[in-house]
Amino acid sequence: MAEQRIAGVDEAGRGPLAGPVVAAACILGRGFAPMGLTDSKKLSASQRGRLFDEIIVGCEAFAIAEATVAEIDSVNILHASMLAMRRAVLSLPTLPDLALIDGNRSPNLPILARSVVKGDLTEPAISAASVLAKVYRDRVMDYIHEMHPEYNFAKHKGYPTAAHMSALAQHGVCSWHRRSFGPVSRVISGGS
Repeated sequence: MAEQRIAGVDEAGRGPLAGPVVAAACILGRGFAPMGLTDSKKLSASQRGRLFDEIIVGCEAFAIAEATVAEIDSVNILHASMLAMRRAVLSLPTLPDLALIDGNRSPNLPILARSVVKGDLTEPAISAASVLAKVYRDRVMDYIHEMHPEYNFAKHKGYPTAAHMSALAQHGVCSWHRRSFGPVSRVISGGS
């Protein structure tokens, strides 16, 4: 009997006030587990960058997908996260037998899926997906920073830091801000 192909799935960017939410699906493959692989939030940027390169070269398959700011504002961040995860899984070259989803909810998929709370700490394939999603999203935010340096997205990646809130108050919102998020909608409406 053939070995079961398992994809780990995770997202990055649910909490920021700007930018897309990004999801990754990763099938590590038999015996492949890069040294130091864990939840991306527990790694430095340089560690994540090294692991990103190792994963995309050494894994059996991976896919990265996103849900746009417009989709986040249209369907809410939870549903947009599920949409990005579904897109990532469906973008794999061949569908896995099982998708392990970080968290307590799974997107609607045409394959067996199981939610794993704190899976990015316990399931190597989810850890790998966590790293792929985080590094890719950080690079997207670096790109957005080039277009809108006044917000300093390269530093805070869109999260609601004091510096980001100050830039929002000074410059207003740009097209990359999530208008459905409270702090952004308050700036639009003239509140604080």
